[in-house]
Amino acid sequence: MSRPSQTIYLEKTSPPMMFNAGDGFHYEKLPEGTRVIYAPGPLEPLPDENVAIERALLSPLEMEPLHELLHPGMKLTIAFDDISLPLPPMQQPDIRQLVIEKVLEKAYARGVEDIHLIAALGLHRRMTRKELEHCLGKKIISAFYPERLYNYDAEDPEGNVPIGKTEKGEEVVVSRRVAESDLLVYVNINYIPMDGGHKSVHTGLSPYASIRHHHNPETLHHSRSLMDPPNSALHASVARMGRLFEEHVRVFHIETTLNNAAFPPVFDFMEKPEHEWSPITKANFLANHAATKRLPNAIPHRIFHSIKAPHRMTSIQAGATEPVHERTLENCHRQQLVPVEGQADVLLMGIPYLGPYNVNSIMNPLLVFNMLLGYLFNLYRGKPLVRKGGVLIGTHPMPEQFHKIHHPAYLDLYNEAFSETHDIREIARRYEEKYATDPWYRTLYRNSYAYHGAHPFTVLYWGAHALDHLGDVIVVGANPNAASRMGLRRADTIAEALEMAEDTVGPSPEITYMHLPPLFMCEVS
Repeated sequence: MSRPSQTIYLEKTSPPMMFNAGDGFHYEKLPEGTRVIYAPGPLEPLPDENVAIERALLSPLEMEPLHELLHPGMKLTIAFDDISLPLPPMQQPDIRQLVIEKVLEKAYARGVEDIHLIAALGLHRRMTRKELEHCLGKKIISAFYPERLYNYDAEDPEGNVPIGKTEKGEEVVVSRRVAESDLLVYVNINYIPMDGGHKSVHTGLSPYASIRHHHNPETLHHSRSLMDPPNSALHASVARMGRLFEEHVRVFHIETTLNNAAFPPVFDFMEKPEHEWSPITKANFLANHAATKRLPNAIPHRIFHSIKAPHRMTSIQAGATEPVHERTLENCHRQQLVPVEGQADVLLMGIPYLGPYNVNSIMNPLLVFNMLLGYLFNLYRGKPLVRKGGVLIGTHPMPEQFHKIHHPAYLDLYNEAFSETHDIREIARRYEEKYATDPWYRTLYRNSYAYHGAHPFTVLYWGAHALDHLGDVIVVGANPNAASRMGLRRADTIAEALEMAEDTVGPSPEITYMHLPPLFMCEVS
């Protein structure tokens, strides 16, 4: 590891702290005594990715080697994670390309001809050809696209089939091609512990009829934390589904973990502690900070979304789903898990420009809500970094902007539901079925590049546990109307937000700043 995680306590002479704030930055001096927790540095990558892939396929966990599962006349389906991870997107070659090329090499050698590749979208938007090519490379695209390489379609009436119901009554429905395959090879990138395992199939290759059983307010309220699968009701649900599914379909799971080398050198200030900034690093940050404030937002937005991360693979494991995922989680924790002593009264977090659902897109107010209360709040194992009844403060301008092609249902829900209530259970009761079954949203999902009509509800539900746990949520720099409509408070500065927080947690609170990105998670004692 190039640098261990650091925890420091700010002094009067400490420099101001940098916060990500959407397509810009926030830079403010924090109170003396504030605890700042920094991510560990990137783990050393595997020395030879191709050798590691070959070894994993030859020595899988609790299954035969991949080549022994392949034979002429079989139906082979290879599914892979979609554009929602990793973040930022990887520099080429993407690890999915390297893994799938190895799988195809073995399939061809064994005489397999009936091969399909499916982007496991679930209710996400379809990937464009350009996005698929970045993920898989030109060679695979030219050989398979579009007849045998395509996006999963959750709304294809003939393309999804029921498998059965779990002991809890959860309907297991999956892609017909997957259900009729002799072997499903799932190629997964695990950037955070929430992903992978049974969740890959039962969110990526399943329609709303299945997803609604684990993406709902009640299940997500009892998911503590989403990054800690043993304490997540969502993961318990997909595990039940997965075990039933694998009674009918053989699955060879290939999971990879990445280090957290998220930014190229020109943006190294995002990954370095402020007290380690050289004069050049500080000047670079200040120039970027000034430019993002001065330039029209479209310019920094375009620059940030052009970033490709120098992520490298730190592990690969293949074979049966559950032992593979157990090993994957161990490797995720090697990179990301940071021990921390004690919860905070007030937790500060910068909200970055990019999340799983705005790649090459716009982070609208619902996605800001999802990022802060869903993903960032849940970056812990065991208990949250902020105490029960504490205050969460994020930094983001939260503009009232929506990508018209990607997020039409988001825009409509924002205008229709949030003018009436902020209660996500009430929003679910009144609107979810209507949006999930709306013919126009179905058409846009299937034929354009729109997220499914049910998807904006799922991103709201990510925040169910946080809303129950927290005493207040404040977004610094937020558009006043957007914050109010989303049921959040706002402030102009962190100093103002901290003053507001004292109404909830009392004077002289214990303050912690979880310095993101790169992503990491805390284990609080």
